[in-house]
Amino acid sequence: MTQPIAVGVEPITREQVVAVARRGTGVRLTEVARIAVDTARAHVEALAEAPRPTYGVSTGFGALATRHIPPERRADLQRSLVRSHAAGAGDPVEPEVVRAMMLLRLRTLAAGHSGVRSETVDALAALLNAGLTPVVHEHGSLGCSGDLAPLAAIALTLMGEGEVHDAAGRRVPTATAFAEHGLRAITLREKEGLALTNGTDGMLGMLVLAAADLAAALDVVDVTAAMSIEALLATDRVFAPELQALRPHPGQARSAARLTALLAESEIVASHRGPDCNRVQDAYSLRCAPQVHGAARDTLSHAELVADRELASVVDNPVVLADGRVESNGNFHGAPVGYVLDFLAVPVADVASMAERRTDRLLDVHRSHGLPPFLAADPGVDSGYMIAQYTQAAVVSELKRLASPASVDSIPSSGMQEDHVSMGWSAARKLRSGLDGLHTVLAVELLAAARALDLRAPLRPSPATGAAVALLRRHVPGIGPDRHLAPDIAVARELVTSGALLDAVTPHLA
Repeated sequence: MTQPIAVGVEPITREQVVAVARRGTGVRLTEVARIAVDTARAHVEALAEAPRPTYGVSTGFGALATRHIPPERRADLQRSLVRSHAAGAGDPVEPEVVRAMMLLRLRTLAAGHSGVRSETVDALAALLNAGLTPVVHEHGSLGCSGDLAPLAAIALTLMGEGEVHDAAGRRVPTATAFAEHGLRAITLREKEGLALTNGTDGMLGMLVLAAADLAAALDVVDVTAAMSIEALLATDRVFAPELQALRPHPGQARSAARLTALLAESEIVASHRGPDCNRVQDAYSLRCAPQVHGAARDTLSHAELVADRELASVVDNPVVLADGRVESNGNFHGAPVGYVLDFLAVPVADVASMAERRTDRLLDVHRSHGLPPFLAADPGVDSGYMIAQYTQAAVVSELKRLASPASVDSIPSSGMQEDHVSMGWSAARKLRSGLDGLHTVLAVELLAAARALDLRAPLRPSPATGAAVALLRRHVPGIGPDRHLAPDIAVARELVTSGALLDAVTPHLA
């Protein structure tokens, strides 16, 4: 059984977020965290008794922060805050996103700057460990003052209200799920409703998950590109390290080295590598693959740097400082995360666009160097992969629209108190959609390139690309009369997203 992840005052890693979000790994609070939480709570309780109002402790919120709330109404204040802020709409977001949000909010609370009670931190950890996922709706966050509506839905669950998905995927009332798992609802006290809702955990969680998905997809696109390059009788000389060193971007060097390794020992490449080979000016979608794939890798590296900084951050407002002061701040603004979420949508669209161009070249009899039209078994009677490329084109067109930045928009809210917002949640949602589309585009290139490599027989592909073809052929037959293509695309997509394709190819790379 996987050991639970220790959550305390230290940063957590991207790998830990993925483990909790996707693999159901549990959590435990460190003793250092418990001391920090109790120390901060003591400061909040002292301020709660003081005659001077303190924002988030004894006042209203946002544009209503000028009203002092008497002690006997403060439980009502917290309850009202959570209920009113749990104003999401639309479809539920994916459980993995909600689990990531819960973990990231737990880590901020455990850092000891939010002033919540230890009972509240324990309740959030217990919810994660029980495998209960609050129903969080897709729309409602502006990415400023944190992901308010999504986080409020989680806080609502801690109060025993709303709905959850259980470990079996059933959507049930929270009260029912709590009874089945032996959990108790909590009554929030001073500062706690605000601390549970005022963070960028939704957009950050989605950034971490997207970064993991894009890293894998960029390894996959090197594979499908190598297959297309090989099948189109293109040269591998342009990937030589001495050429890449002239433009020393690390991502470019990595992709070029991977393409070289993927094409090593290919009989197809060797067949036209002699002194009479004139293939030194291949189309850009072939020749410039390392430059585009590499730029995407470097963009991802920047996004991962931002994610790591955010995972080391405490995002709340107000915060409890070491000397006991409770101070307002602007760290909840989602701009740092929103910008890189938007940034990543650009290479997602561009990498997919280049893959679609390679596929189209494989299907075009005038540019495919001897392959049949549309890779059809009997062109005219059969259409081959003609319409599969339509699917790619439709997805790529959508990805280009999704690459338009969300973070340049801002709609003022809360009576103009929150007059500039990040839209980071929206940037994250469209990036997830973009990655979904990229996987489909790569699946189609995998299908087309594998068929093209089959058609180059008796020449054999490289051991690496040959392993990719062999894996696909265990699920999808080779060339023959037209067949229902949608299931084949779905199977290829599963090989891309599950890691099976990379698992098959990686052992053959030097």
